[in-house]
Amino acid sequence: MATQKSKKETPLMQQYNQIKGQHPDAILLFRVGDFYETFGEDAILVAKILDIVLTKRANGAASHIELAGFPHHALDNYLPRLVEAGYRVAVCDQLELPSKEKKIVKRGVTEIVTPGVTLSDRVLRAKTHNYLAAISKEKDQYGIAFIEVSTGDFFCSSGDEILIKKWVHSFKPSEIVVNKTQKTELSTVLDQSIYTYGIDDWVYNMSNVESLLLKHFAVNSLRGFGFDKIGLDLIAAGAALQYVYTNQQENVPQISSIQKLESEQYVWIDPFTYTNLELLNAAQKGGKSLVDILDKTVTPMGARMLRHWVALPLKDIQRINKRLDLVEMYYHDHSLREQLEDVLKRVGDLERLVTKIATARINPHEYNILANTLLAIQDIQTLEGQVNEHLWKEVLNSFNDHQDCILSIQRHIHPEAPAVVSKGSIMAEGVSEELDELRTVSMSSKQILDTLCETEKENAQIPSLKIGFNNVFGYYFEVRNTHKDKIPEHWTRKQTLVSSERYISPELKELEQKILTAEDRIATLEQELFQSFVQASSQFIDKIQEDAKRVAQQDILHSWATLAVLQYYTRPVIGEQEELEIFQGRHPVIEQILGEDTPYISNDMLLDKESKQIAVISGPNMSGKSAYLRQNALIIIMAQIGSFVPADKAKIGLVDRVFSRVGASDNLSTGESTFMVEMNETANIMNNISSQSFILLDEIGRGTSTYDGISIAWSMIEYLEKHPYKPKTLFATHYHELADLESKLTGVHNLTVDILENKGEVKFLRKIKRGSSQKSFGINVAKIAGMPSTILDRAERILNDLETNHSSEPHATTKRKEYQVKLFDVTDRALEQLRDEVLDIDVNAISPLEALMKISELQKTLKKVKQKV
Repeated sequence: MATQKSKKETPLMQQYNQIKGQHPDAILLFRVGDFYETFGEDAILVAKILDIVLTKRANGAASHIELAGFPHHALDNYLPRLVEAGYRVAVCDQLELPSKEKKIVKRGVTEIVTPGVTLSDRVLRAKTHNYLAAISKEKDQYGIAFIEVSTGDFFCSSGDEILIKKWVHSFKPSEIVVNKTQKTELSTVLDQSIYTYGIDDWVYNMSNVESLLLKHFAVNSLRGFGFDKIGLDLIAAGAALQYVYTNQQENVPQISSIQKLESEQYVWIDPFTYTNLELLNAAQKGGKSLVDILDKTVTPMGARMLRHWVALPLKDIQRINKRLDLVEMYYHDHSLREQLEDVLKRVGDLERLVTKIATARINPHEYNILANTLLAIQDIQTLEGQVNEHLWKEVLNSFNDHQDCILSIQRHIHPEAPAVVSKGSIMAEGVSEELDELRTVSMSSKQILDTLCETEKENAQIPSLKIGFNNVFGYYFEVRNTHKDKIPEHWTRKQTLVSSERYISPELKELEQKILTAEDRIATLEQELFQSFVQASSQFIDKIQEDAKRVAQQDILHSWATLAVLQYYTRPVIGEQEELEIFQGRHPVIEQILGEDTPYISNDMLLDKESKQIAVISGPNMSGKSAYLRQNALIIIMAQIGSFVPADKAKIGLVDRVFSRVGASDNLSTGESTFMVEMNETANIMNNISSQSFILLDEIGRGTSTYDGISIAWSMIEYLEKHPYKPKTLFATHYHELADLESKLTGVHNLTVDILENKGEVKFLRKIKRGSSQKSFGINVAKIAGMPSTILDRAERILNDLETNHSSEPHATTKRKEYQVKLFDVTDRALEQLRDEVLDIDVNAISPLEALMKISELQKTLKKVKQKV
């Protein structure tokens, strides 16, 4: 049946169906003349996404088929919209020119564009990377790789599920490819918001991977890149690279090296903490993340690298201090800072420009941008550092010499070359004698004809001779009959008129041929010369890529110096000491949002592994506890990426892990409540503590009943204080009972947020001081929020009743006993026994798990007593 149907189809649709069958999961843009056409279901989909007309096309005896298309020159406008809508797009071009002898031209897919594999400027964002990720799996171990085809970056790593999730969250790929046979079992590590595509399992074959990588890098061994054997990391890398080859066909980007990601080199920040601290993305639409505040970069490469640095803070003190040294140099050298910024403003996107050379996508105008950028890099090398001349010379000596590339571009590319090759004037004078002659003919054809006419007049002694043109035989000499006897022998008569005759000569025909074909030949020759130049200029790619990274690094460090000057940041001291000391620290994001009219209230923080290991911070909601927690974490992260920090002084004992449990939300899609999300995140922290961890815990236990919450929070603080690693911790809480832990645990100290209370009115001073809060001020907060007065009055009465009925004394002066938490009034013998059982618990000896089990047992007993009552 299929064969019979194909016979009924037109040759064009037969060709289309054959190519579409090779790419069934992609929208096929099928080049027909000056249009890209889509058919059938693709056409219906494309018409809807692009809001273009859907029509029908005759398909021989196979009736009609839906059709939607757009002009080929509009590809750059429409292609990004299809990719951004989450679709793979196969671009099918005509591979030969149409001719009368052939019924149908040869066509083939020249590129497959996906969310993670695209070189379109309209899809790519200048300030963010566009990574493709590939994941491999064997038992409970994983491999992961990231390729950025527009810049040539290539990374890979291997580890357990937790590490792979961390890398995915850090790199934020636009697309993930997996073995289609493992797609279900990989669901736990995949981010549902990221486009995922399944590929054939042969791609993950170890021998295929090794062969591909060795061939691509043109090496005999991968040891030069730091790999001794083919593991899950390289298997993922091979899968990613194969996917790029498949999609980009012959135009594979310049990917000249692969880097192993070593988790030990970077501060561990889990996905919860990335989100809670808003490092890369703001939680609220229109909000600002840490990256937004730190980004004062001038170049696109700098902006992209900055996001990478923030996602991966360093643990190497030497590397951190190297960055800080350069920030300090720019900070103090005002002249150098201003001059460098002026030069950086002339720098184009080097990384993506050289990728366009490698993939033959660069246009003539972009070559001039490249030349100007390389000239700017040369100008950087003429700047002089006044404050730290030695360090500045070290920076300058790291740059390559690009004089050969600059001169090559200037010799070959016209200084006013357009972006579109077909518009002409793209090659410089002197590149080709033939081209120069053709241009002269094209631009001076009338002058050349006049010169030839004057020459022939003089030679033939015919003063009335003139040159004309018609569509029958082109250019001709016209001679009046009175001079017919003077006609040269090599002239050929073409036409006789009443009073004159028309002739042609070999010279005139040769000139005519040049004039009439000059424009077409110029266009063809310029395209040939340009393609040859693109191929030849690929020799400069490696050096340019190296300096693209160097320019990006200096752009970041220069921008941080600029930010430090504007916001009064100071250089942190990074060392191996165990203390974390921050004096008059400020939240880098909030202080800029507040603006100059509302100064941010700065605060100190001191944590060590002895008497100040854990700070229990009490105070009402809205008083600034959460901001205090976050600001200290952000200051530590800023210090370890090499930035100055918003504080008067900061001494940072190197941190290797930052954990944050701040804020909570339901995860209804997986059936998890607020409390379950809170417990999952907290359990992750407790199970991954290290000796250099910094932990933020905010309002732990608020997602459950009061007594459950207090018990969990209490037990957790005990666990952290007794832990052999002694992790430094900020623990914000509204449970006033936890303040008594200061007198029971050596490593715990109390902090609170200062409050000014006057005649029932409360003002939050947002200043952290020693001590603890005995009130929540919840009703005051509700009043500030605009709650109706009737509700507030009723709440006040209920609160007074509860405090009267459940306390023998006013809450603020209650004398706390051994366990402090007054669970119930003892009026029943069974309850007395329960009370005694609670009091007999040795809280210093019981483990957290035993405590939770005991609480569960006590709850069951209470329920039985309640039923009897």
